[in-house]
Amino acid sequence: MHQSALDTNASLARVITHAIETADKPKHQIASEAGIHRETMLKVMRGERAISIDRAVRLLEVCGVSPHAVIMLTLAGEEALACEWMHREMGAFLDEFITTLPGQLDRTLGRRVDDLRPRWATGTSQLVAKLLSRHIDDLANRDIAMSLTR
Repeated sequence: MHQSALDTNASLARVITHAIETADKPKHQIASEAGIHRETMLKVMRGERAISIDRAVRLLEVCGVSPHAVIMLTLAGEEALACEWMHREMGAFLDEFITTLPGQLDRTLGRRVDDLRPRWATGTSQLVAKLLSRHIDDLANRDIAMSLTR
């Protein structure tokens, strides 16, 4: 393995360790439900053994966290956010967003998907974040208005 693969494996091990240690289940139960030997899981947690993505997804699911978001954030170098968001609604939101976005892009853009440019990604992510912020503000304002009319 070259250095970046080693770094990724170490980062994934730390994130999986965090998920396991903050889960509401004992380690032996997590290993059993994930279909992995307890000693193997401990080696993964210590970074002594690499783990496949499908095994990592299963371990994270058993821990009750959003596996796709956690893995994507970890692979993107956002280990701290992966750990912070894994037990929050943001993790569940991002998990659903990540898994549904490709299909939505394909259905909405069709053949125009080939016209997308990588340089647009940052601006698009900023637009999505602003849109979500406005949506949250609108919901909060509606809740306030509803409580005032009661």
